[in-house]
Amino acid sequence: MEMNFDDIRCYTNEEVHEVLEKLTKEKSFMKVVSTAYPLLPKEIIKERLLQYNNQQEFQKDFIFPFLQYLEENTTKGIELFGLEKINVSKAYLYLSNHRDIVMDSSFFCKKLLENSIDTVEIAIGDNLLIYPWIEDFVKLNKSFIVKRGLNTRQTLESSKLLSAYLLHTICEKNQSIWMAQREGRAKDSDDYTQESVLKMLNLSAKDNNFIQHILQFNICPLSISYEYDPCDYLKAKEFQLKRDFPDYKKSPTDDLENMVIGIMGYKGKVVFRITGCINDELKKIEQKTSNRHEQISQTAQLIDLKIHANYEIYSVNKIAFDTLTGENRFAHEYSNMERIDFEQYLMKQIDKIQLENKDEKFLRQKLLEMYANPLINHLKTLQHSQPSV
Repeated sequence: MEMNFDDIRCYTNEEVHEVLEKLTKEKSFMKVVSTAYPLLPKEIIKERLLQYNNQQEFQKDFIFPFLQYLEENTTKGIELFGLEKINVSKAYLYLSNHRDIVMDSSFFCKKLLENSIDTVEIAIGDNLLIYPWIEDFVKLNKSFIVKRGLNTRQTLESSKLLSAYLLHTICEKNQSIWMAQREGRAKDSDDYTQESVLKMLNLSAKDNNFIQHILQFNICPLSISYEYDPCDYLKAKEFQLKRDFPDYKKSPTDDLENMVIGIMGYKGKVVFRITGCINDELKKIEQKTSNRHEQISQTAQLIDLKIHANYEIYSVNKIAFDTLTGENRFAHEYSNMERIDFEQYLMKQIDKIQLENKDEKFLRQKLLEMYANPLINHLKTLQHSQPSV
């Protein structure tokens, strides 16, 4: 039976103009766009938006310049490594660690465009679609919707539809996809693939052969490293709120704040590393074990290993590691001034946190963990004798 993806899919080129017409009539959308392009009068922006008839033009001519502005003003530069490990005529499922709600996939698409490679479709949780126009805008930007907060039966149905859509997009549309390795960001930067993501991929299988089915997705782990996470203090604040109030849940306003700070905040150096398609290694897992549970577990471990091995390690990661462990293991790899700068940075971020019973010691510990964990996980991969990482 053919599935209907209309509820979740991104817009097609045929729908682009109509959606832009609708968006230009949205006051809040036009306000946001005017903020992104402050030198252009609203009428000029509207005229420009109404001239686009496909996603490629819209992304290259309208979105790309704003991403260029963000690279120049909120980073020390963005680098993408590993293009030699992919075949640009093939579609891949890029499974990556997840730091920032918006910029992980946006900056990745920017680097692909710079290399004349088609942008990816992007998985986005419906909890982030705070206003109706946001859904239109992200679907225009090749995003598809992942439904959250459903009951058990609805979750299963939604996951089956999502799995079928991913397979359809890779195999039939020959369109690559970016998706996080887990639901939501790893707030402490301790990146591990949720096995439930792999089980979801398997829901579109016609039989019970896990490896043979997921080979079709051409899974390609992607490692993302930010020197600084502008949302680090918001994540630390959330840790304390969850500690003090176990039932605490972020509000849509909190999500919006995280999105804005993530977009406009300072990120330092940003590095993406494509680690290559893991199909050959998946076949080795199939040879080792026929147990489906073990295959899923080993696949998750393989993806983690690829991502951890390919982090860019910055001085801030080394300083955080040494401060957290008291080992001074990397002290010869950064200067005393860099250490002082990082200490001042931590204090500045903690000062931004507004809480009634602010636990500065706890908040500092959480910030240090965020910056140390990528290095901790990277070091673990060095002890692992996995070939061809």
